[in-house]
Amino acid sequence: MSLNVPQPDELARDSGPIKLDAAEMARVSIPLVEPFRISSGEVRVKESLLLRLREGDFTGWGESSAMSGSFYSVETPDSCQRELAEVLLPAVLGRRFTSLLDLDGLLSELTSNRFARVAIETAAWDLVARRRSRPLHELLGLPRLPRIPCGLAIGLYNTEAELLAAIHRYWSNDYQRLKIKIKRGQDVSLVKAVRREFGEIPLFVDANADYTRNDFRVFEQLDDFGLMMFEQPLAKGDLEGAAMLQRRVRTPTCLDESIETLADARRAIELGACKIVNIKLQRVGGFLEALRIMQACAVHQIALWIGTMPELGVGSAQALPLTGHVGVAFPTDVEPSRRWYVDDVVDPEIQLHPGGLILPDEPGLGFEVDETKVDKFAVSRWQFKSGGGGFGTPQVNA
Repeated sequence: MSLNVPQPDELARDSGPIKLDAAEMARVSIPLVEPFRISSGEVRVKESLLLRLREGDFTGWGESSAMSGSFYSVETPDSCQRELAEVLLPAVLGRRFTSLLDLDGLLSELTSNRFARVAIETAAWDLVARRRSRPLHELLGLPRLPRIPCGLAIGLYNTEAELLAAIHRYWSNDYQRLKIKIKRGQDVSLVKAVRREFGEIPLFVDANADYTRNDFRVFEQLDDFGLMMFEQPLAKGDLEGAAMLQRRVRTPTCLDESIETLADARRAIELGACKIVNIKLQRVGGFLEALRIMQACAVHQIALWIGTMPELGVGSAQALPLTGHVGVAFPTDVEPSRRWYVDDVVDPEIQLHPGGLILPDEPGLGFEVDETKVDKFAVSRWQFKSGGGGFGTPQVNA
């Protein structure tokens, strides 16, 4: 299948030269409205690294949004902070890049830490888009949807009653599907309870890699509930097992944690390990690798949808343009800011409207960063300048 869309590397090559001369980084900590639990861990406070890059009078924002505690990835806010401050920013500041493709090449040489590099890569795309007075979606070669369909994601709870209460608490008819987390021992009974309470609502489950090949019977039972997909049922490295499972069930298998690079996607396609891929900017390290993976999947008729960690508003807003890709077939996991957090750092906050989310058609990200909110939630700050070794003295808020 051929796609009538721009080639990702050509888009990045056409961005023009860029020379970053300064950066500021803030580590922010914002409480969640309630704990969010998946099969491998729980988060109560969101810690993110917000990065602003400068080129003369132009700026761009990025976010590094690894989960605390290494329960989604081996990368954490601490590891990303070190990688950005000690390796990546010193290497990119003051260096002239011929294009965003050139920048991507250096980042790939320097690190495999995708949750760190994504902050620089996405901030650079934002900066170039603002410099050219173009919305980010145009720079990415993607159309802007008038309304972006989104779904509600619900974590694990101690009881079925608590799960159902949470769905009632957060559900709105403006959501277009529901995702619930499952783990071994909390799976078939949860889906039965949701179906009993909410009928034939568009529904799927996310295992976050909790199951093994010995658990195929669980998914054969879940196969009877008319689910949209099984998201990441097995360990991230077990693509052969995912292919075996897909051959045994009718429900499409979706890969999330397994797909970190274009090579991963190609291997999954070759094995028949999935029919759907979840794209997360943080997990794959930025826009360019995301577009490469999306193109490969679409060519092979692997359906796509746009996921979230979830990030704060910067990272969430950056995911929204990807929903315009021709291969996207399901509502995004990006949700309103106040669904997850007591506050957010973007203006306007991401909100749910009738029909979905709205991506402002403004230059760059489309959202502005509210620096008073950054000040409010920052626990530490750094400044970096080219020509000074790339390091800044941490400014720590009391």
